[in-house]
Amino acid sequence: MTVKQISVFVENKPGKLMELAKLLEENHIDMRALSVAETEDFGILRLIVDDVYDTIRVLKDSNYVCTVTDVLAVELPDQPGGLRKVLAVLSENQINVEYTYVFVARKKNAAYMIFRVSDNDKAVEALNKNKIAPIDQEELADLF
Repeated sequence: MTVKQISVFVENKPGKLMELAKLLEENHIDMRALSVAETEDFGILRLIVDDVYDTIRVLKDSNYVCTVTDVLAVELPDQPGGLRKVLAVLSENQINVEYTYVFVARKKNAAYMIFRVSDNDKAVEALNKNKIAPIDQEELADLF
């Protein structure tokens, strides 16, 4: 029960992120979530999109270096402590969170987060046992 995240290496120079955004726009690719982590020379743009396979094709055809990673998408109650409950389950099950970022959907009283963890299968099992259901690719599409 995971979703596909695309990581794209982008030069850390003015206009480079805009060029990538323009490429996605021209190819009618809808971003659902994004995160950018930077170093001095390049950034890693992490994307959740409406069509993973088309996006990969477009990026590779335009000479971008990119990879696909399975990550968890989790619905959290949009209230204080919502994140802590998920992190507690992962911690209690010795699952490391490598990074996380949030995205929004059109559902009231809910927040959604992407988690890159050390063991997806173990995390899904632990979360399900604690009545926290990760979202799969199909459910993610239905949120928008």
